Amino acid sequence: MTSKTRKFSLATAAFAAAALFGAAQARAGTATSNLTVTATVPAICVLTPGTLAFGSYDPVGANAAVALNGTGTFNVACTKSTVYTVTLGLGANSASAIGTTRAMKDTGTGAFLSYEIYTTTGRTTVWNTTNTIGGTAASVTPIVLTAYGQVPAGQNVPPANGYTDTVVSTVNF
Repeated sequence: MTSKTRKFSLATAAFAAAALFGAAQARAGTATSNLTVTATVPAICVLTPGTLAFGSYDPVGANAAVALNGTGTFNVACTKSTVYTVTLGLGANSASAIGTTRAMKDTGTGAFLSYEIYTTTGRTTVWNTTNTIGGTAASVTPIVLTAYGQVPAGQNVPPANGYTDTVVSTVNF
């Protein structure tokens, strides 16, 4: 072998050894990276409908001089720490109310029975779009809201199978 060939063979062997060593090293190595994980939780509130049923109104006897009170409940559920307020509309027949801001209608006779909904059991503050009920949700557990209703005494109305109204409740958050 000539010295030139020997140099080439040694150089080739060294290159091959380096390539094998480098390849083996790359296969045994590790690399790390980060995976970013995200989610959003929006402020959300949901109202469930309720009913305020007064029962029987007797304008000649029991309710001639004493108002008829009733209560109804509905729920609001919000994501934790969400600030909310609940408003009540005036109902579908507010233009026909006398002495109050709301009225129920008998679809059979077309007569109206005035009533009101209040924020507290004392029935002093009318619950509407100005006077609201609200708070901050402590958890997603539904919050029970009570509507305190009153039909004023002494209304001159005909008998009916049922006076009704629909009041829109709205939660703002």
